[in-house]
Amino acid sequence: MEFVQTHIDNRIGYITLNRPEKRNALNFQFVSELKESFKAFSADDKVKVIVLKAEGGVFCAGADLDYLQQLQNNTYEENLADSTHLMELYKLIYTLDKVVIAQVNGHALAGGCGLVSVCDFAFSVPEASFGYTESRIGFIPAIVMTFLVRKIGESNARQMLLSGNVIKSQDALNFGIIHSIVDSDDSELAETVKEFAEHLIIHNSSMSMKLTKEMLFKIQDLPMDKALEYAAQMNAQARNSEDCKRGIASFLNKENIKW
Repeated sequence: MEFVQTHIDNRIGYITLNRPEKRNALNFQFVSELKESFKAFSADDKVKVIVLKAEGGVFCAGADLDYLQQLQNNTYEENLADSTHLMELYKLIYTLDKVVIAQVNGHALAGGCGLVSVCDFAFSVPEASFGYTESRIGFIPAIVMTFLVRKIGESNARQMLLSGNVIKSQDALNFGIIHSIVDSDDSELAETVKEFAEHLIIHNSSMSMKLTKEMLFKIQDLPMDKALEYAAQMNAQARNSEDCKRGIASFLNKENIKW
């Protein structure tokens, strides 16, 4: 692949945005390579947790503006197909059956901030900035909005999406876009993310994380009674799983289980 690098290390699948000369800006091919990479790691039993990171000083600047300019000559149908292609990437990450951690080494703007928002966890350096700046160029953050409102609530989402302002990492932490600021350099960020990923790998069941992610995606759109009915069904399903049986037996026998 031209714009994405992947490798596996100790059950962590690394997906690296590798278009630093363009600030890792997204175009059709870049999105295609990311989709292919996430699908491959989802199907790979050697991977339990995925880390999304970037080369260069910027995590992702959003859509490639040269590419957007080219799309202005497209028909509505052609633009809809391209938008659907991008939507499928965000939905894929958000609903993936494995935990995805964003390792944010620099600015994450527009669609790049969207990438961070659809990850399950996000760790950032202090100097990184975050924002949805689409309104400044007469565009709209249409696709990422769907996920952002779920993640940080309507009030915070309105503040970010309508203002177009860029916020610092501490504000992104307060809003809930990121989960931790690593007050050091890129190497310390990488080590912190690796340690957190290894913690999930060692201590958590893959099945438990998969079903929890599935429920988080589905349960928010259900009426309360339907949500509780669905929760009871998933609870019963989990009780009969091999992972649950192993986990309870290990706990009762005071044994350390290796997941």
